[in-house]
Amino acid sequence: MNGLDAIREHMTAFLRSQGVAAVTAWPNATRTEPGGAVAAVTIRRCEGGPSGFQDYLGQRVNPDTGNWEELYGKQLAVTFGLDLYGERTGGAAACQTAFDTMAAAFQQGGPAGLAVRSFSQGEVKYDKELGLFR
Repeated sequence: MNGLDAIREHMTAFLRSQGVAAVTAWPNATRTEPGGAVAAVTIRRCEGGPSGFQDYLGQRVNPDTGNWEELYGKQLAVTFGLDLYGERTGGAAACQTAFDTMAAAFQQGGPAGLAVRSFSQGEVKYDKELGLFR
């Protein structure tokens, strides 16, 4: 598993812990039919920017020790795709409920180690080709 796979899995696990049925967009396991809306987690965009000298990111207070620590590494800006899919019966309402649950989870801080800067909702439409609301 590469680093981006781990980030995608981290977001998927977070959504599941918040009560949203979620899968990575291309899971290795065979999919089963969901009982409501399911969020397919993808990474749509990833940008790495320059960090400071010798990858210096700054300082933070360690929450366990209360001491200041210097951080080194790289920062990424990741844009997730959280596509909601709902079955024909109750699909549009299930998609809206799932979005509301995700929005509440993100407003409470989001996944550990990831700063959610923004999120948005598109229009829910029925996809005839898939036979699902999207």
